[in-house]
Amino acid sequence: MPYEKIFSPLTFRKLAIKNRILRSNVAGRFDNYDGTGAQARINWEVKFARGGVGAIISSFVPVHPRGRILPNYATIVSDDRIPFWRALGHAVHAHDCKYILQLSHGGRQRDIPTIDYPLGLSSTSKRDPLHGFECESMTIAEIKETVQAFAEGARRAREAGLDGVELHGANGYLITQFLSSAINDRTDEYGGVLANRARFVREIVQAIRARVGRDFHLQMKISATEFNNALLPEEKPGNTVEDSIQVCQWLKDDGVDAIHVSSGSSFPHPKNPAGDLPIDELKKTYDSLISSGALALRNYLLFTGKLTGELFKRRWETARGPKDQIEGLNLPDARAIKKAVGTIPVVCTGGFQTAAIIEDAITRGDCDAVSIARPLIANNDLVQQFARGIGRPANPCTYCNRCLVNAPENPLGCYEETRFPSREAMVREILSVYDPQTFQ
Repeated sequence: MPYEKIFSPLTFRKLAIKNRILRSNVAGRFDNYDGTGAQARINWEVKFARGGVGAIISSFVPVHPRGRILPNYATIVSDDRIPFWRALGHAVHAHDCKYILQLSHGGRQRDIPTIDYPLGLSSTSKRDPLHGFECESMTIAEIKETVQAFAEGARRAREAGLDGVELHGANGYLITQFLSSAINDRTDEYGGVLANRARFVREIVQAIRARVGRDFHLQMKISATEFNNALLPEEKPGNTVEDSIQVCQWLKDDGVDAIHVSSGSSFPHPKNPAGDLPIDELKKTYDSLISSGALALRNYLLFTGKLTGELFKRRWETARGPKDQIEGLNLPDARAIKKAVGTIPVVCTGGFQTAAIIEDAITRGDCDAVSIARPLIANNDLVQQFARGIGRPANPCTYCNRCLVNAPENPLGCYEETRFPSREAMVREILSVYDPQTFQ
């Protein structure tokens, strides 16, 4: 077997996976408006299980109705959702692949609010500075309710027969909004110094362990370095990797079994997912956000202006850094966290699609495994290609980010037409997620 490290099993405290590649959290609007699951999501996940990944981390799964970022995302807000997740887990397990459900809450970061909860909840009452999403600062009672919602989500995931859960504490969502020194402006016990800002996520971990015990896998995704002022220099920079190291050490003490390293204080962010800003596609889909954020119309006019669109694109690319350095962008932070947390595994995300880069990162001890999203959308069989000795796909992901800017309006998939023999072939592949159609 080529790439010995990649294809060696990885053992967490209570979970083992067959190799060192996880599908990172990514999916589209595949479900019903009310948050019940649909067959398209099962079809989507099976694509990657069939392709050979060791484990799949689900996309953003809200633990509370007010925590949704878009309509048509499956939730885990009540017990009647358990049968769907059980069916999805069975479908993935049939391919010797584990399934980790990502417990999530959007807070103020919500692309398209739903009709039942038009206003987000956050650590702050300040709207987000890029899109202008409005929010309310959570009361202590709402914090306690949300902590229990995470614990109940973990209990439901376990009852569904899934293999573990991940807390989405990265990329600007609610847990980040508490952790971040740039976002959290509270003056009570959940704000101020790092220990107070970390209180929310630590209470979530403790509540989950109290609800499901110590023998159910629990990991945490964190933005190790936030780069909060990457696009807006007047903003505070946010947490550093040193801050995140301390948080991860606390979480290890509280019972977290692994750390998943990402970056960026928002989604999308120039550092995550690092790649292009496809202005031509953004012009077609950003209009969905105009009614969601107070600053979204301003942004739309910037994107659609020939000069201003080009200037914004250049600012994005400058904040991102060189395109040839995207793959493994988060490895230095992963290495620092791995050194600090020691015995628990560290998973790193960041544009991976070259077997030698992944193999070397694991060999050096930078991380124990990697997670991949866009390159697996481009090549669902990437892991199988590695197993055949192909070190990099002949038709790799271009990091164009067309997949992600289409996600608010269109089915998730690869929208880079140059990767297909025709536009019709691209559309067929994107729509293949709807076959078969019906979930019973």
